[in-house]
Amino acid sequence: MKAAKISELKKELAKLDHDELFDVCVRLAKFKVESKELLTYLLMKSDNEIGYADELCDEIDASFNALSVSGSGVNASGRIHKKTLRKIVRWMDKSLRFSGDKETELQVRIHFCRQINEKRIRFGGCRVSANLYATQLKKIDKAIEKVHPDLQYDYNQQLSSVTTAAYR
Repeated sequence: MKAAKISELKKELAKLDHDELFDVCVRLAKFKVESKELLTYLLMKSDNEIGYADELCDEIDASFNALSVSGSGVNASGRIHKKTLRKIVRWMDKSLRFSGDKETELQVRIHFCRQINEKRIRFGGCRVSANLYATQLKKIDKAIEKVHPDLQYDYNQQLSSVTTAAYR
């Protein structure tokens, strides 16, 4: 997610009443480096969680496509370098922390795992990358428990499709 300019943030802050501004500032105080990105989310993206999740998925697609094009993150056998994978996961975790919505988290994490499967990325002998992928599956499973029971079935179906694809 690209951070908005200070002038755009000021305009959005001017529209808020005292209580809303107070809540924004309290949340902002919890973060330091990502403060502009957090404000961008709170002021411009939080009202459209579906759009935000789609934007994060598009960014993940772009990251994986950049790997395929440049070849810098994937070697000839399709194995991804653990540093590249860690970078994507760190960015994804930071962006999901802004939202805090479990449905958004599920959509993005499942999309990330699906991309690994679609790109046929294999971890080979790299336990670090394999463990990182397994950790994503555990986080998905944990987040499924916290969503509405009607949605749990759908997300469990998506998780099982990602899990079975990973072990083919």
